[in-house]
Amino acid sequence: MDDEIAWKTEERLWLDGIAAYDELLDPSCLMAFPGMGVLGVSAIIQGLKGAPRWADVKMSDRVVRRAGDAVIVLGYTAEGRRENAHPYRCFCTSTYRAEGQSWKLVQHQQTLAK
Repeated sequence: MDDEIAWKTEERLWLDGIAAYDELLDPSCLMAFPGMGVLGVSAIIQGLKGAPRWADVKMSDRVVRRAGDAVIVLGYTAEGRRENAHPYRCFCTSTYRAEGQSWKLVQHQQTLAK
């Protein structure tokens, strides 16, 4: 996956909702969120069902690292906006692994930015 596709894939997870997660999450994926702890795939999908979607996200301070040909790690600062809500700003990492011709998210972590 080239860098541009990696960032577009990451943006889909912020903006596109459950359909993107169903397509992109590896069954072993773990995510860590402030105040929620570490979640597996079923808890991630369940949490999305009741959450309002992001209207917009801006990703800055972008960093890409590769661990061989089959692993890509993204690091960035995100500022997400939902309708009628204050912006949410956090530091994020996401790790994708190649699976055949596709890439699956195996890890995502957010830390609140102050």
